[in-house]
Amino acid sequence: MPFTVLNSRMVRAEVTPGQRLFSQRGAMLAYQGEVSFTPNIQGGQGGIGSMIGRRIANEATPLMTVEGSGSVMFGHGGHHVHVIDLTGDTLYVEADRLLAFDGTLRQGTMFMGSQGGVMGMVRGQVTGQGLFTTTLEGHGSAAVMAHGGVIELPIRQDRPVHVDPQAYVAHRGNVRNKLSTALGWREMVGRGSGEAFQLELSGQGTVYVQASEEKL
Repeated sequence: MPFTVLNSRMVRAEVTPGQRLFSQRGAMLAYQGEVSFTPNIQGGQGGIGSMIGRRIANEATPLMTVEGSGSVMFGHGGHHVHVIDLTGDTLYVEADRLLAFDGTLRQGTMFMGSQGGVMGMVRGQVTGQGLFTTTLEGHGSAAVMAHGGVIELPIRQDRPVHVDPQAYVAHRGNVRNKLSTALGWREMVGRGSGEAFQLELSGQGTVYVQASEEKL
């Protein structure tokens, strides 16, 4: 695992020759050793296809390639940081919540409507987040950001999880998602999006939820 948690808002990554990490630009807080930081225009290990996907998705979160020999400390905006370890599976995460990730992970994009149909597209309109989400696949670790910390909720076939869309950070596993209304249309008059809408995740996997509904 390349990330060591220093405190709730900072992680440290050990960089070795031949290994690379990707991080949000501006996420480096300090480093020791011979480490280089290069703007990345190809969307991580996903290459040009990932870059095109990010542009289509309107995900303007720029990345830096981190290489060399030394240790780097990451954090951003005082947000809480949570490390997720992948063992061959896929993580689905909002692009602006990615702090840094292992270069061994393949990055891509997924159209949320492909999992949630029309409701998946509505989710993007209601939450203000893109219709696409970033995917990280393979063996490695990713550090994600959240307001007020992150909890992991298991998703089971017999027990789906309902999440406020703005509290959603990421999910993994064989999971389906759809947006549903928690209130009748009459009850929704005069209300904001808030709890009037819920993101329902069903199947088998894990969802990561932040403690605050604020956007990053």
